[in-house]
Amino acid sequence: MGTGPAMDAETGQAATRSSPRLEAASLEDGSTFLRAAGLILDEITAARVTGHLVLGPEHHTPWGIVHGGVYTTAIESAASVGASTAVRDRGQVAVGLTNTTHFLRAVTEGRVNVEASALSQGRTHQLWRVDITDEAGKLIAHGEIRLQNVAGT
Repeated sequence: MGTGPAMDAETGQAATRSSPRLEAASLEDGSTFLRAAGLILDEITAARVTGHLVLGPEHHTPWGIVHGGVYTTAIESAASVGASTAVRDRGQVAVGLTNTTHFLRAVTEGRVNVEASALSQGRTHQLWRVDITDEAGKLIAHGEIRLQNVAGT
């Protein structure tokens, strides 16, 4: 992705697209959306990322359970951080191409653990598996993320 103007379909105004950036930053420095999801990263390596979420009413659907988008966001974020760490020395970042998340068990509150691991790390693509478990170790959500390695700025 290069920097340049593009037309916003809804407003007809010029929008700016930029290349992914390489600065090492915590998710706390991310967008309001990422901060609201609440993923806290505990360990980051090029092949494994662990973290956790403390879930509560701010993550709920109108039906009183955690919104699946919270899990989807945590899964893609953990995989993207690990995958980008793996290619950082090559001047690249990894961006998600496919996110398949399975929601297995409803949760209303509490701590859940996030564990991401690389299944395949190639020159142009990576595949990561991410599991979210409750404090008893029961699987809450599972995802696989396919990422593309692209040039960073």
